[in-house]
Amino acid sequence: MTMVVLNRRYLLAAGGLVLAAGVSGLLLPARAEGLAPTESMSGGANNYRKGAAIVDRIGKGGFWMSGTVRRAGDGAPLAGQRIQIWAHTTEGQEHEPQSHGATLTDKDGKFRLEMPQIIPIFGQPHGHLAYDSGEFKTVFLRPVMRSAKETSLEAHFVLQTA
Repeated sequence: MTMVVLNRRYLLAAGGLVLAAGVSGLLLPARAEGLAPTESMSGGANNYRKGAAIVDRIGKGGFWMSGTVRRAGDGAPLAGQRIQIWAHTTEGQEHEPQSHGATLTDKDGKFRLEMPQIIPIFGQPHGHLAYDSGEFKTVFLRPVMRSAKETSLEAHFVLQTA
């Protein structure tokens, strides 16, 4: 009959091996898979108007829509990408031209556009954003605010080459 002797040194060595294997197992898969592309959201393209103008602000402002645009896979920030933004606001409805505008991402892939306060339509305060420039696959987002009292909303794009 074989007898296994467990002493403190053996247990510490075995525990160290398990810990090292566990930590590396958690880190490596995330790095190997890369950043997945953003999928279009249901309802995101509602009232979309192709070619909305690049503007400094939509209407009188008071509400901020912001976010980031990165490349799928390596997550690199994408500068100069056109993001269209529209919503049902205190100054107009989603389908009206004055409720639409576009902006470009900066060198860090960030965008920010001021617009009128978003108000609920169909029971939800929400915005619409689109990437539609052609270099990457078109993506439509429809993020919902937790409360109609919020004065900002973020949306993030991870784009896949077209």
